[in-house]
Amino acid sequence: MSFKLKLNIPVVVRIEGFMLLIEGFFMSLVVPVSYFHHGMNAFSIPFSAILTLMAGFIFVFSTRNYKDVKPTDHEGVVVVCISWLVMSLFGGLPFLLSNAVPNFTDAFFEALSGFTTTGATMLTNIDSVAKDILFWRSMTQWLGGLAIIVFTVAILPFLSMNGMQLFISEMNGITSDKLHPRIMHTAKRIWFIYLFFTLLETLLLYWGDMDWYDAVCHSMTSICSGGFSTRDANIGAFSNYSQVVVTIFMAISGCNFSLLLLSFSWKSFSIFKDEEFKTFVGYIIGASVFIALILIFVSKMSVGSAFRESFFNVVSCITTTGFFVSNYTLWPVFLWILLFQLMFIGACSGSTSGGIKLQRHLAFSKNIFVELRKLIHPNAIIPVKINGKSLTRQAIYKNMTFVFIFFLVFIVGIVILHTLGLDFNTAFGASIATLSNTGTGFGKVGPYCNYAFIPQIGKWVLMLFMLLGRVELFSLITLFSRTFWRK
Repeated sequence: MSFKLKLNIPVVVRIEGFMLLIEGFFMSLVVPVSYFHHGMNAFSIPFSAILTLMAGFIFVFSTRNYKDVKPTDHEGVVVVCISWLVMSLFGGLPFLLSNAVPNFTDAFFEALSGFTTTGATMLTNIDSVAKDILFWRSMTQWLGGLAIIVFTVAILPFLSMNGMQLFISEMNGITSDKLHPRIMHTAKRIWFIYLFFTLLETLLLYWGDMDWYDAVCHSMTSICSGGFSTRDANIGAFSNYSQVVVTIFMAISGCNFSLLLLSFSWKSFSIFKDEEFKTFVGYIIGASVFIALILIFVSKMSVGSAFRESFFNVVSCITTTGFFVSNYTLWPVFLWILLFQLMFIGACSGSTSGGIKLQRHLAFSKNIFVELRKLIHPNAIIPVKINGKSLTRQAIYKNMTFVFIFFLVFIVGIVILHTLGLDFNTAFGASIATLSNTGTGFGKVGPYCNYAFIPQIGKWVLMLFMLLGRVELFSLITLFSRTFWRK
């Protein structure tokens, strides 16, 4: 039997080329920061930007004969899956050339952690790392959170290429029919909302105790639910005001950006009518108040500190951002379990967060209650509804399968990491922190810690988990299917 690829490789190469051009462009924006802090001795960022731009130009120029070829669904899935690897390969150059990390594996890990908005770091002394490297590190998360795909989709019409497949593959959870007729226009507007919130947070943080540099870096890494900081103490290094501002924008990053767009564009639509959003807000308030009360009455923490830290850590965990203001591993153990559940669930679909996502969680939970009711009323026809619309059995089974595979991969990760010599708490924390793209976990990868001590094999396993979490399992798993590649 003949085996033919159902994939037009030059089309994929061409799209990756444009992505590298975009990456090189943003890397070049860091060059002024490099020269400001290092003068004419600046090397790692300028050289990396040149290499990235050259590679992008070569990819695009060599596939110029395919500029009118539209990517298929298969090519869209492939692009979404491998883009993080290609971007991280070049995005890791500044870390390696500046000696911020000792080897290629650590540089690739740091870059992939950035572009997948995981926030797991290899840096052991962040306060001493060059500011241009930390600025690029923050920018990798900002690009990876939303802008890199939406940016590409927004410019593809000018390149005679169709971006529908990229948009639908990347923005899992956008289901409103109002978005599809003008997909390119929608992509641009979502990106402008993303940029608007970034600039707004930068101004608010600057009005506090941050300088422009810290304000820009932390606004980039909070609106994308990333978690990279310019300080070893993370957000705990700044004032209560800055912590509150970051909490608010982390919560915004966990909202469905398509629904935010509709709320701004359609007078008859409000995000507050969305069941997933109401669940998101309910979880934040409920978990935060519960944790605050425990901290007040059990840990004897002041009321103000208890509520501020509980809200910050709950929002950070459920949006899978990974910022921290204190060491929550010193809290009572059952509070860890609650934070773990929030990391596992994640925020809204169509947001920049990781995890299972609340829409799947709702479908899974509601189906359980429906099945329990059917045990009592076997002949009853009880649909599973979200926002008043019944879900098909196929959609329910797909959600249940995703939850099962997510949990299975998480367990496999614990076993592998524990076999490599990590204690159970660390293996547990690293597995969920990378698979959910949270970054900060438990044990030796908890707050104020890093991943530099993990064995090389373990680092590659965790990088696979970051990628699985970012492309949401099914997209990457389909690449291993023989049927997917057959023509």
